[in-house]
Amino acid sequence: MHMPSGMQLLIIVLIVLILFGGKKIPELAKGLGSGIKNFKKAVKEDEEEVATASKIEENEKKADTKVNETKQS
Repeated sequence: MHMPSGMQLLIIVLIVLILFGGKKIPELAKGLGSGIKNFKKAVKEDEEEVATASKIEENEKKADTKVNETKQS
C-alpha cells in the first residue's frame, strides 16, 4: 500500500472538515493527544513495575543462595 498523493490528502482533509466542522477538530486532536499521553504513561508505569519485580526476584534468589551456602557450611 502506498502513501496518498497531495490531491488525495487534500480531499481527505476537506471531507474531515465537512464531517466534523472547524470547531470540533481541535477538540478531537486534544482528546487524541491526551489518550496518547495516558497510554505512554501506563506503558512506562508497567515497565517500572516489571523492573521492580525483576529486582525483587534477583534479591530473593541471592538471599536463597546465601542461606543454602550457610546451611552447607
